Amino acid sequence: MVFRRIAARFASSDFAPLAAVATAMVSICWGASVAKTLFPVIGPAGTTALRLSLAAAILCGVFHIWRKPFDRRMLHAALPYGLALGCMNLLFYFAIQRIPLGIALATEFTGPLAVATFASRRRVDLAWIGLAVAGLALLLPLDMSSDAVDPVGVLLALAAGVFWGGYILLGKRAGAILGGAAPAYGMAVAALVALPFGVAQAGAALLLPHVLAIALLVAIFSSAIPYSLEMFALRRLPTKSFGILTSGEPAVGALAGALLLGEMLPFAQWIGIAAIVGATIGTTLTARGQSGGNGAKPVISEI
Repeated sequence: MVFRRIAARFASSDFAPLAAVATAMVSICWGASVAKTLFPVIGPAGTTALRLSLAAAILCGVFHIWRKPFDRRMLHAALPYGLALGCMNLLFYFAIQRIPLGIALATEFTGPLAVATFASRRRVDLAWIGLAVAGLALLLPLDMSSDAVDPVGVLLALAAGVFWGGYILLGKRAGAILGGAAPAYGMAVAALVALPFGVAQAGAALLLPHVLAIALLVAIFSSAIPYSLEMFALRRLPTKSFGILTSGEPAVGALAGALLLGEMLPFAQWIGIAAIVGATIGTTLTARGQSGGNGAKPVISEI
């Protein structure tokens, strides 16, 4: 009873949405860090397949999607939405196999940033694009030294960003047709997209008990917990405020990579991440209105 009262008071406080967004970002980045520990055993494709499959099972159970008849219109909304989600996650996990988590996140953020700026088409957004390009220039490999970032990893992260941008655009239509259960349908399709690659790469290793246990943790911390927290925050924060807060995710990812994976970044790359975060915040601040959500990332994010 005491704990319920404390929880109710906290949920009604002004601080609660901010804490929810911060916790969601930490949860997502921690989940991605744990996911990397599975790569030596089942590879990035196997990890993606297990994470999406388990997350889909959780979300489908929460939304009870089997209770609603599934028609062709719903199928046409769910398929492209889930395809974008599945490809985004596959490419991102292949990227973080090669490059540090913070760099991959910052690079991938250019996808939703591009969607926001191109949708706006205003001169001020050219400044934010320029800042993001400058940030990318600091992240990209410029030499062949041991400190250079793997160019293939950067390209994979950029490709993941393209699918993230598509996921945002397709998510609007999916949400209108599928309603609140859209992430469950999308995650189910994404799991079907990733499973053939996961089985081809990992085979029977996907069913090892300790692998399933770790993958369940990744699914919970990368999908279930942040989805719930972000939905809580979105109901209590303006879209613009939510977008500004979530723009810090690449920096959180860089910190998580340093603390949990030993991915120490040189100062120039920290500046590059800061530039992309700044461009995302700037795009959000100068977006027209509060309801468009150009600067806010959708729930069930890239990782």
